[in-house]
Amino acid sequence: MSSVPASSAGISLSRFLIEAQRDQGHIDAQLRLLIEVVARACKRISIAVGRGALGDVLGTAGTENVQGETQKKLDVISNEILLEANEWGGHLAGLASEEMDHPHPIPNRYPKGEYLLVFDPLDGSSNIDVNISVGTIFSVLRCPPGANPDEADFLQPGTRQVAAGYAVYGSSTVLVLTLGQGVYQFTLDREQGSFVLTGTRLTIPEDTGEFAINMSNLRHWEAPMRRYIEELLAGTTGPRGRDFNMRWVASMVADVHRILTRGGIFIYPRDMKDPTKPGKLRLMYEANPMAFIVEQAGGAATTGRQRILDVVPETLHQRVPVFLGSKNEVERATELHRMADAAGA
Repeated sequence: MSSVPASSAGISLSRFLIEAQRDQGHIDAQLRLLIEVVARACKRISIAVGRGALGDVLGTAGTENVQGETQKKLDVISNEILLEANEWGGHLAGLASEEMDHPHPIPNRYPKGEYLLVFDPLDGSSNIDVNISVGTIFSVLRCPPGANPDEADFLQPGTRQVAAGYAVYGSSTVLVLTLGQGVYQFTLDREQGSFVLTGTRLTIPEDTGEFAINMSNLRHWEAPMRRYIEELLAGTTGPRGRDFNMRWVASMVADVHRILTRGGIFIYPRDMKDPTKPGKLRLMYEANPMAFIVEQAGGAATTGRQRILDVVPETLHQRVPVFLGSKNEVERATELHRMADAAGA
């Protein structure tokens, strides 16, 4: 990760966005406002996460989301914070959340903007009660001109994202952002209450000695996935000729942030536990925004068979396998899957 030049020290997110709009022409006023509002919502979520048991936010909410997963109290709270923050500002035409069955329209009493916001309000929420880092992931798309958006208007490939980012609520609260012109990191200054630029043009090394995967699912993986992991585990005596270490937080934002900081490959492959599901992670809410960020940092992101950003969504809650991180490792894992397909294995 590149450190912040002395001339850039102390630059707030607001100043960064204003300069991106005024001096560089990368964004317009609506997109600047949208990102500022999302960042303010992330600060509120960070406060709620930080209070933990003191804020009565731990445990389950007694409800399920559209995927049939039990919702945590903070899932519901984070979702409500993002909805309330974004629906009235005039910068959005609609929102979609991993926690809701259908898109959320902008109420008629508010003006509508040109953008669509897609988000996972609290990624890794199964880790909340044990005080492990969780986060928020978001993606910004343009709304088709003149549309009163419905689900079909959200079903755009990741190549059409205009911005994406995530927040990690850990020992510090960090916001990582791309506007399609590189990847930047901002750290929340809790005393000032503002995000401050702490990393510029973040870059993922092409090679790595670390991988992140849930090894307990090995018996359910496809043959090329097992072969790839066996190569890594063989270490210096295997075909790769070197040792690899495994790291697994089970919180995508935390695992991806580690990779963005020092390299690595994150994999959530297809498995046969439920053959009806092509993957675990959601294309719109997790895979696309993270793939955009990773590619902007010089990494790669595939489903094991094709570039994630080229996948055309068919449904709002579509799932896909995810391989992302250091370019050479992602390409090796993808090569093995394509070779197996070509051989009919």
